[in-house]
Amino acid sequence: MTDPTPASKNRRAFVREAPETRRAALIAAALELIGEKGYRAATTRAIAERAGVTLGLIRHHFSSKEELISAAYEAHMSKMTELSLAAAERRDLPPDQRLAMVIAANLSPPVMSERNVTLWASFISQIHNEPGIRATHDQTYLSFRDRLEALIAEALQAQGRTVAPETLRRLAVSCNALIDGLWLEGSACPTSFANDDLVEIGQERIGVLLGVPLKAG
Repeated sequence: MTDPTPASKNRRAFVREAPETRRAALIAAALELIGEKGYRAATTRAIAERAGVTLGLIRHHFSSKEELISAAYEAHMSKMTELSLAAAERRDLPPDQRLAMVIAANLSPPVMSERNVTLWASFISQIHNEPGIRATHDQTYLSFRDRLEALIAEALQAQGRTVAPETLRRLAVSCNALIDGLWLEGSACPTSFANDDLVEIGQERIGVLLGVPLKAG
């Protein structure tokens, strides 16, 4: 009897995995395809082939392709939020330093990358067509902005400054927009900037906007 092909080996090994592992592998396959070739490349057949499973297994874990793609977007955005805001939870550091580190994380790999801008563009183009993608977009945007707003408030309070809630919200929106713009430029045109250019620009401009000196690093 001949050895099974690599694909069949992968498929049998995959079937023995726990359901949550199978689901995660399908999500990872969808993200890989979208990140490499765009939204249209993530057909259910291509996802199944990339994950080394049958189409039937996709239907076992997801009621539709749309549900799978929405789950992939949610997983991706959750990971990006975790990476970009990790420093915000560093209670051993002063708030201005944590804010500087959050800016740096957003404007450096792995958050800033060509793959991630391809994923962003692919998913954002579908927010009018896919309710699940829109819901995830709205939820993750507001979650990030709210946590950024809280960090800004801490940085201002450390200087003895208190601002009205509406002013604080506007500052958070402005800072988020500045970060997003620099992230988009750096991700789409990575060879156009020196290693720390965008980090330094982001920290400097947001520091000026808030009236809080932010150290690079």
